[in-house]
Amino acid sequence: MTSMRYFFSRALPIALAALAVSGCSVFGGSENPFPPAELERFDSAFKLKKVWSKGIGRNSSLLRLALGPASNGDVIVTTGPKGRVSAFDAKTGRKFWSKKTRMKLAGGAGVDGSYVAIGSTDGIVALLSLNDGSEIWRKPVSSEVLAAPALAPGQVIVRTVDGKITSLSTADGSELWINQQSMPRLSLRGSSAPIVVAGAVICGFDNGHLVAYDLSDGDALWDVLLAPPSGRTEIERMIDLDSAAVIVGKDVYAISYQGRLAAIDGGSGRLLWSEELSSYAGIAGDASSIYISTQDSELVAVSNASGREAWRSDLVLNRDITGPALQGDSVVVGDYKGYLHWFDVYTGELQARARVSGDRISAAPIVVGDILYATSDSGKIAAYQIVRPKRKR
Repeated sequence: MTSMRYFFSRALPIALAALAVSGCSVFGGSENPFPPAELERFDSAFKLKKVWSKGIGRNSSLLRLALGPASNGDVIVTTGPKGRVSAFDAKTGRKFWSKKTRMKLAGGAGVDGSYVAIGSTDGIVALLSLNDGSEIWRKPVSSEVLAAPALAPGQVIVRTVDGKITSLSTADGSELWINQQSMPRLSLRGSSAPIVVAGAVICGFDNGHLVAYDLSDGDALWDVLLAPPSGRTEIERMIDLDSAAVIVGKDVYAISYQGRLAAIDGGSGRLLWSEELSSYAGIAGDASSIYISTQDSELVAVSNASGREAWRSDLVLNRDITGPALQGDSVVVGDYKGYLHWFDVYTGELQARARVSGDRISAAPIVVGDILYATSDSGKIAAYQIVRPKRKR
């Protein structure tokens, strides 16, 4: 398989070893049956300015943790696998604080104007003060937390790997409500992060369902199955929604592994369209298109009105790319060698490239204002601005 993720069985305590994209073949030889695309020479469309970079503590490339940066617009928050949480000024990179929580983190943080929420693989959720990193509370939940929690007024929303979504009070961590989806026996090791929008929280699950819950009481507002499982084996029938949904206007877009990309009316849950596409890395969207990092590490753009493909790039094929991020008129992905690649949103043409480090980009970059932020498994965060050439008069 081209997926570099671990598989996880709730019935058997066995995980298949992840394949390194540059490593050995599962067929016994040294030749890789899915060789990563070589980086081609190209003419850059613009220059990149590294605004700042910092060390944040080494991640483990073997664990495949999605420890990407998070932000509330002014502050960038990073997390490490051993529980270090750090906060930086988004513009200058000045470190505000850094705390050792001693929690085993796997899915990044949720951030708003007051709090930082984190969850651990030991099933612990903690709430920190954004002001100084001091711990407000920590509480146990039902299972592992592999995705960043979401913050809503008075609430921390947590998705656990057993299919539960739980709301905890920001005041004291007490449970406000809980809901649950039935989970398949076998799934990818990862979870879709919940997102909060217009009085609802939207989250995807390993059974292929995308569900909107009422923030006030946790009741399901709508529930959509993106694609039913198919195939004879449990591996063939995996249809996880491992990446967060994307909101564009009033519509919700989501993608499943070995399934479909779908557009859903956010108010009613009505399916608007769906196309056969597969991803565990993620998607991004703007007013005209949805951008997909496929399971084979191709980058694809489709119309958000119809799902019709606009362009497809194989320049990063099998390079274990992250989910995409949008920076101006560019869509950006990271890869397994620490490179960031900028593509034209309209044509798919490669525009620029930068290297954060020699190790994997840990998760999808984020963009705040006109600056893009990315973290690598070597323990670096870097911030980049696009510098376009001045037009001649």
